[in-house]
Amino acid sequence: MNQHIPRKRFGQNFLQDNHVIESIVQAVDPAREAIVVEIGPGLGALTRPLLARLDRLHVVEIDRDIIARLSKEFPADRLVIHEGDALAFDFTTLGTPLKIVGNLPYNISTPLLFHLATFGSRVVDMHFMLQKEVVERMVAEPSTSDYGRLSVMLQYRFEMETILAVPPEAFWPPPKVESAVVRMIPCPGRCGVARDEAGLEKLVLQAFSQRRKTLRNNLKGIVDDRAFADLGIDPGLRPENLAVAQYVAMANYIDAKE
Repeated sequence: MNQHIPRKRFGQNFLQDNHVIESIVQAVDPAREAIVVEIGPGLGALTRPLLARLDRLHVVEIDRDIIARLSKEFPADRLVIHEGDALAFDFTTLGTPLKIVGNLPYNISTPLLFHLATFGSRVVDMHFMLQKEVVERMVAEPSTSDYGRLSVMLQYRFEMETILAVPPEAFWPPPKVESAVVRMIPCPGRCGVARDEAGLEKLVLQAFSQRRKTLRNNLKGIVDDRAFADLGIDPGLRPENLAVAQYVAMANYIDAKE
């Protein structure tokens, strides 16, 4: 393992704990013919046991040294390597229904989650290793300090749960943070349906632009007091006090007025 030097710019921390690896593979539980893609296979800790259960596995990897290692170890007809940045990868090219798994680079985890969320309609489930702090934000309840834009936009599309806590020593080199594995299952309509999802995203981004300010202040020029009254929302609340369904209702109200 020490032959490969982990690269900070790619956020590389390689999973090496066999119990954690087996727990993730059991959680993914793919059928042999399933379409599965692993993001950031690294040195193959998850790749090997996943491939043992699959006819074929897709991986997305940006590090050319790792791609060369994987190409030597696995036949191309069983491990399909897609070279490039997962942030720019079009997951629709792999087919459907799709299972996505990975030890996501912590330095790009939030934008990557937003990118992956756009493919929710084509996905069976997603299982990701992430910084524990990020997972806590993903699954946070309203009116808590962890609840924010990430919580709202992911909970709009997915049922999510933390399925495993992972200590730093499960990796090489060990990161300076705790980690966790989250399961994401697409659940469209669970909090209502936004007529304009881009409008919902814009509204939520603006609402959380200044967490300590009220909705009235943050949404000035977008939502007036009449709209708040019609929606039954107190404009003196802070953005973290609203449930996902309330943001959806607000976005639809704005859309209907335009």
